[in-house]
Amino acid sequence: MSTSPKVAVVILNWNGRYFLEKFLPSVYNSIYANITFVLGDNASTDDSVSFVKEYYPTIEVIENDKNYGFAEGYNQILKQVDADYYVLLNSDVEVTQNWIQPVIDLMETENYVAAQPKILAYHNKENFEHAGAAGGYLDCYGYPFCRGRMMQVCEKDQGQYDNPQEVFWASGAALFIKADAWKLAGGFDGDFFAHMEEIDLCWRLKRMGYRIGYCPDSVIYHVGGGTLNTSNPQKTYLNFRNNLLMLQKNLPFFRAVGVIFIRLWLDLLALIHFLVERKPKDAWAVSRAHQYFFLYFFRNARKRKKYKVPENKTGRYKKSIIWDFYVNKIQCFSDLPTNNFYSK
Repeated sequence: MSTSPKVAVVILNWNGRYFLEKFLPSVYNSIYANITFVLGDNASTDDSVSFVKEYYPTIEVIENDKNYGFAEGYNQILKQVDADYYVLLNSDVEVTQNWIQPVIDLMETENYVAAQPKILAYHNKENFEHAGAAGGYLDCYGYPFCRGRMMQVCEKDQGQYDNPQEVFWASGAALFIKADAWKLAGGFDGDFFAHMEEIDLCWRLKRMGYRIGYCPDSVIYHVGGGTLNTSNPQKTYLNFRNNLLMLQKNLPFFRAVGVIFIRLWLDLLALIHFLVERKPKDAWAVSRAHQYFFLYFFRNARKRKKYKVPENKTGRYKKSIIWDFYVNKIQCFSDLPTNNFYSK
């Protein structure tokens, strides 16, 4: 009888006592034959570490010496975790009891190196959640979207995406990834700090020819914005900045030049929109993102890599999701023309 792959569920924490107390019981009661639980702590100043040590003594606690952010924080923690599969799980997630086995089975069967479960909103459990929904996609200008989530519009889950599917990126809210693939890709880009680091990682894996999947038979509920509120200008800064860094790293050179040129103008429109909406801090966040991009342009350019295999483009969208959403008024993923997606 074959042994189940060893799975390590790793929660990265920073001052998250409230979420750990609320959601750790569901995670701890997960059913899987070969599982370990790890709390990685980013130098919290609250009592979250002592809380876990007292009430969950079998959970391994690994403490970073400072707050490295989401991306580098996980890099530091996972160096010390031994498993066949890592599950990177946000602290603000409620899981269902048998949420692990279906994803592992799918990954083993389909040879996916990374995957995500169905992600529904914790505060509205009939709706998909913004950060991942039913699997991630990317349009021609680098804008991410999901099955079940177009821009800020999240669909109601009516079983319309209950088929397993190869996608372009899997959500960092509950990222299943083979440990070997994580190490081969070099983990997250620590310079991202937080936001879009999982899309960048998945893109690198796709460029290596690997496959990434979505498993509807596993369901979790995500609060979203638990660490950084969605209206926080710092989130605006990180999203705009990291998107440009990701495009520069992963697109072919001449394609990157054209796409980034267009994105800078689109970002300018976003900046003007923030000013009109009387959100000067968000407008300044976009400006800061551009300043960082140009200041560290050559450092980021050195991260560009070439791979000897054709890129797996499945999950890439050939058109602009911005145009489809605002001009063509398409707000449901299933209404997008299927011939505008790459199939391999």
